[in-house]
Amino acid sequence: MLALVLLLAGGAATGCGGRATTHHKPGTSHEQASGGVGTLLTTDDGAGHRLREVPADGAPEVQVTARPDSEDGWNLQLAVKNYRFTPDSTGGGALPGAGHAHLLLDGQKLARLYGPWFHLPAAQVPEGAHTLTVRLYADDHTAWAVAGKPIEGSVQLTAAAPGQTGGHSHTPPTSPPTSQAAPEADRTVTVTVRDGKVSPAPARTELRRGERVALRVTSDRADTLHVHGYDKELALPAGQEATLILTVDRTGLFEVETHESGLVLTQLLVR
Repeated sequence: MLALVLLLAGGAATGCGGRATTHHKPGTSHEQASGGVGTLLTTDDGAGHRLREVPADGAPEVQVTARPDSEDGWNLQLAVKNYRFTPDSTGGGALPGAGHAHLLLDGQKLARLYGPWFHLPAAQVPEGAHTLTVRLYADDHTAWAVAGKPIEGSVQLTAAAPGQTGGHSHTPPTSPPTSQAAPEADRTVTVTVRDGKVSPAPARTELRRGERVALRVTSDRADTLHVHGYDKELALPAGQEATLILTVDRTGLFEVETHESGLVLTQLLVR
């Protein structure tokens, strides 16, 4: 009995690939609203994530700048204060001044950010003027807030039409930047999500360390793909195929799932 208890305790302390994690249990929601930090409000951020209010004195702060990349799109830099990124504890309880960020274009989520730098491909930004916003979240996916408003920073962005200067785009916006790279992958995993069901049924995909895998996902609702252990994400537009190319440079077992619907798509077993 003692050995069984120790075995169960050891299994709960590790997550994908054997790393420590406080990620939610399968079948439960990411929106746990756990932890005793600040005050959990009844209002949300407009996307279903409840606000967690903290005093203005010592509250997290974020500023974002966007610099054109010489090849494609923009390089974003997040300058944070009273805040640290904690990708290893995402899905756990709210910790003071810690968590991750969401990147929004004109109010629509593009990606989740786990650090101060992010490359935004030009293909994800339609022609014209836009507002790019970075919003801070706790590990339990509640939004940090002050005076009833989410803590965020914004910058204005203008994308030119393909072929014109200033757009920083070398591929047409209608062509997904990852789909052209798919043939370069050693393995391709194709998944469809419809009505909350994954097809084909989730299974393990075995890979050798150093191989490149293409994750091709079509979801009937807007969501976000997340590869645990690698902290890689990809926005999944509703009804459109999206592809993430990943070089598996570490061994272990890593879950690939959707964040909003909490569905496991596959497991990457890297040897």
